[in-house]
Amino acid sequence: MQSYTIGQAARLLGVSPDTARRWADAGRVATHRDDSGRRLIDGRDLAAFSVEVAQNGTGEDDVSYTSARNAFPGIVTAVKLGDVAAQVEIQAGPHRLVSLLTREAVEELGLEVGMQATARVKSTSVHIDRA
Repeated sequence: MQSYTIGQAARLLGVSPDTARRWADAGRVATHRDDSGRRLIDGRDLAAFSVEVAQNGTGEDDVSYTSARNAFPGIVTAVKLGDVAAQVEIQAGPHRLVSLLTREAVEELGLEVGMQATARVKSTSVHIDRA
């Protein structure tokens, strides 16, 4: 299972490394240390925590006034395999993306909960709202 450093987890969660470190220090997400002493978060734990953060908010008051681009790096939070098709969910900061693709594609990519992945979106109609 893939593990993530505090900095990598922060990028995936859309927060600062200091915020991710405070959450780890407070026990909101479990960490362990590697052989060199770095704090790591297990991919499955980070996936579950990313869903919690997205549902409850990050607690940071920074509001972004940018248009989301078409690449959403995040962490796989669910994989549902059917006989032919599959559904993959990615939590990219506060954004939950769901993609339907072939089971074969999921197996070839080796997608599983806790892995880092990027959802790429192509659309003929994109609406942009400013908060």
